[in-house]
Amino acid sequence: MNHAKYQQTRWTLHRLLAAHQGPELDGTLAELERQLKEFEDIRSQLRPDIAPGEFVELIQGYESLEVIGRRLSAYAQLWFTEDTQSQAALSFLSRIDQLTTEAQNRVLFFQLWWKGLDAAAAAPLMAASGDYRYWLESLRRFKPHTLSEAEEKIIRIKDVNGMNAMVTLYDMITNKFMFELEVDGKRKSMTRAELSVYVRDPNPDVRAAAYQEMLGRVYQEHANTLGQIYSYRVRDWHSENIQLRHHKSPIAVRNLGNDVPDEATDALLETCRKNAGLFQRYFKLKARWLGIPSGKLRRYDIYAPVVASEKQFEFADAVDRVLDSFRAFSPVTADHARRVFADGHIDSEIRHGKQGGAFCAGILPKLTPFVLLNYTGRARDVAVMAHELGHAVHAMLAEEHSTLTFHSSLPLAETASVFSEMLLTDRLLSEETDPAVRRDILASSIDDAYATVMRQAYFTLFEREAHEAILKGATTDDLSERYQANLREQFGDALDVADEFRWEWVSIPHFYHSPFYCYAYSFGQLLVLSLYQRYKAEGEAFKPKYLKILAYGGSESPGRVLTAAGIDITRPAFWQGGFDVIKGMIDQLEEMEVVPA
Repeated sequence: MNHAKYQQTRWTLHRLLAAHQGPELDGTLAELERQLKEFEDIRSQLRPDIAPGEFVELIQGYESLEVIGRRLSAYAQLWFTEDTQSQAALSFLSRIDQLTTEAQNRVLFFQLWWKGLDAAAAAPLMAASGDYRYWLESLRRFKPHTLSEAEEKIIRIKDVNGMNAMVTLYDMITNKFMFELEVDGKRKSMTRAELSVYVRDPNPDVRAAAYQEMLGRVYQEHANTLGQIYSYRVRDWHSENIQLRHHKSPIAVRNLGNDVPDEATDALLETCRKNAGLFQRYFKLKARWLGIPSGKLRRYDIYAPVVASEKQFEFADAVDRVLDSFRAFSPVTADHARRVFADGHIDSEIRHGKQGGAFCAGILPKLTPFVLLNYTGRARDVAVMAHELGHAVHAMLAEEHSTLTFHSSLPLAETASVFSEMLLTDRLLSEETDPAVRRDILASSIDDAYATVMRQAYFTLFEREAHEAILKGATTDDLSERYQANLREQFGDALDVADEFRWEWVSIPHFYHSPFYCYAYSFGQLLVLSLYQRYKAEGEAFKPKYLKILAYGGSESPGRVLTAAGIDITRPAFWQGGFDVIKGMIDQLEEMEVVPA
């Protein structure tokens, strides 16, 4: 294998835009203005008896504008992501946000006309719309919560210079944080991504010091500022979505956007709550394996490896392992994942100012998605690589759909990513002969299942409570008390939770960026556990069914996609099935003789 082609690099954004200034940008902006004026002229053509063919042509014109807007926005956002401290990137992001908001306001009349059309007139147009059908259907879901054109325009303008700007400030503040930690007798300064390596360190004192530095010093020091930004986020969410749009609850807004019934989300969260004891049992077992004298884990210890030293993976080796695990399942998925590297659409370096964490951004059909990693060589980083490349494969399998329908709905967005992680885990287990390392791989899988299912569900439970509490005047300290209570319920008597974890909630970007996003992770993990069991049972026969689910993209509702696969997401029994798989993993691990590290 030619490892030289897989090196940690910064991505290239030239397929979106050559530069943030110059002839190409000027031409793109001129073309956007030309198409906007042309589209604005169609207002007079909008009538209930419009011919289906004429209607589809209007949608195509709308889609063409969407393509230009997504290219500009993606370039601005990704450039800012790679260097959140760059004044030029921030200025360009602000400029593009303003410009695209103005463009959206100028064509808003089309969506409002469509939502306002009566069902009898809309039905034949929807029937003739082909791949655009579900997008049109989704717009009409929001009909009861849509305001007048003038009001909708004001809200969009308000968001750009208001709440969106506050979230950008949150990113700028938190991505500038540097952390200090003593490693091998030397004090080192590092980013959050680098510090996060040490929460899985074999040394319990190092794990504790990493968390104390992150939460007990840095985030606590800025908690009042970050907590106030969150309060503004929650109040803005309530003002717009409850008072103006009349959604029945804060989480119902996300459910409607996800096209998931409220009862499905309720069933998911309550099933998670009922299964908290399952992970509490696992943590008690892990305390014994780690040889902790008290027999009780600390919150610092939940991601501790059960072997003395964590295996390190060179970046090139990690890429090969991930691609090989994809190829063993389906050469098509491996070929798609390889495109991300071939096109230079991956940013895997560790840099000061770069956004922490990882993500995959699918921008347009047939444009290779962009993947951000902060790769430090841990086994967990290899799993994250598989996860994000799974997202990329998902987008590429759906690239035959329109710009308006290729993005997967949020509840299904984690399907390919989590499935890809499980493929990688099986690959690592098949290659490893050391029993201790095999135990660690399996234990790490359960750790990840906790982080993806239970932790995210309790994040969402906290958000539901926090949104209500802030409207009643809760302070940052009040919310921290509630978060600590959330942790006590989640861990029961299985863990000791240090006081600094009360500040953990201000360190969770999803709370700020996308309220109630986190339950999608629980949804995706439990769904994939079910799908993976079917793969194990059906073998080759399962593969085309799975690839078909991914190929839907966002062209169909989650309920219809999963019903076709024989899944009812409103039944607690379905979600319980995922926990039964996790229980089986814990049972399997318990049967192994684990010698304390």
